[in-house]
Amino acid sequence: MLAAIATLLCALAIAPGPGPVVLAVVLSLSLSRSHLDRDLRGRIEAAIALPVVGLVAVGVGMLLHRAPWIGALVFVAGMFLSIWLRRFGPMTRRASSLIALPFVVLLTTPHIRADPTSAIPASLVPILIALLALLWVSVLHALARRVHFLPPARMQEHPAPEPAPSREGSLRPIASTRMAIQMAVALAMSFVVGYVFFAERWAWIVLTTFIVISGNRGRLDVAYKSVLRVLGAAAGTLLALTFTLHLGSHDTTTVLLILTAIFLGVWLRPLGYAWWALFVTLALALLQGFSGSSAPLILWPRLEEIVIGAIIGVASAWFVLPVRSTAVLRRRIADTLAILADALDPATPTRRPDDFVAAIASVEQVAPAFRASRLVTRHFRTMQQADWVDALAACRDPAVALIEKGETPGLVRRAVGAARKAMHEPTELQQALRNLCRSLENHPESTVREPE
Repeated sequence: MLAAIATLLCALAIAPGPGPVVLAVVLSLSLSRSHLDRDLRGRIEAAIALPVVGLVAVGVGMLLHRAPWIGALVFVAGMFLSIWLRRFGPMTRRASSLIALPFVVLLTTPHIRADPTSAIPASLVPILIALLALLWVSVLHALARRVHFLPPARMQEHPAPEPAPSREGSLRPIASTRMAIQMAVALAMSFVVGYVFFAERWAWIVLTTFIVISGNRGRLDVAYKSVLRVLGAAAGTLLALTFTLHLGSHDTTTVLLILTAIFLGVWLRPLGYAWWALFVTLALALLQGFSGSSAPLILWPRLEEIVIGAIIGVASAWFVLPVRSTAVLRRRIADTLAILADALDPATPTRRPDDFVAAIASVEQVAPAFRASRLVTRHFRTMQQADWVDALAACRDPAVALIEKGETPGLVRRAVGAARKAMHEPTELQQALRNLCRSLENHPESTVREPE
């Protein structure tokens, strides 16, 4: 938030107006979450690539205003490319983040018009603001790590892999390509629906479609995220209407409420995406006062557009080369068990629990959708994938204690092997994971330490 406020103040000095201000806040928050500044190489890559990508984004933004259908085509192609590039490794994965970022900002930022009194051309304003956002995010992250307010930056040695291609046929593309195709189809549908039926408010349909389908961890995850998006936006709409009926449109209190809403959204986002949707909806509603628009007249149509965008995203994830959520979960559990087996192998020279803990965290990332599904289906479905996650998570503390002690008990290693074999038989996986947890807890060297 400090980086966002600092960039916002710089934007006001460079080019006063709602467009640069919103751009400054959105870029700062997005760059902070992307962790592109975690090392010197990442900062240099971002500093070189952001101006180039920014120029392209400015061009696409102009097309969206002057030649909407051509701009939509270029936008869809750019987003497809940003996802498709992930298949080529960590470097292209970082590049894909840089490509996607300015395109997404286009959907949330008012069009930046030329200011005749400004010495800076309007086309250069987004580039300058992007570099300022990178500067402030990097400086404040580095300062926070120096004073131990944030943990040291550490590159993940075993990043969570994408789900492997299924055995449905050699013509079926790999996961990253399927996700890129899903995104392209969903965005194309949202542009068509938006341009034809909501000519003045198409951006919210496209934005919601992008949000619910980005970071696709399977079709169940997309459906779950869509429900949270709609519920959070509905709650934010009601809350925003309450505020806008009792507050002025242009006073300092409204500005402070906008910043507070953004802060609460960022802070509570790890607890559930609905919180983020709620507070962002509130912030955008309060922002309407500065554009002269009536919030009550805008919020209800916006909620309708959010619902439409969520439906388009779910339909694309469900029917266009779908990625099965269970396959994603099984792949991450298999990778976690492989890391644990390596950590307990006597031939492994050094044993550290960090990679195992990170792998457990990657499994937990996909767990919320399965836990929500368990609440709905527990009365008529015997096998619940959420139970796999719970059983594996119960192994974390005793396994970490065992790895730190450097012990490699044969009983535990055999239990790990049995769990890895059970990956091929989903009906046996839960019991195998429970047996693994029991062997870890019953081993004399696996006493769990009390938290510090």
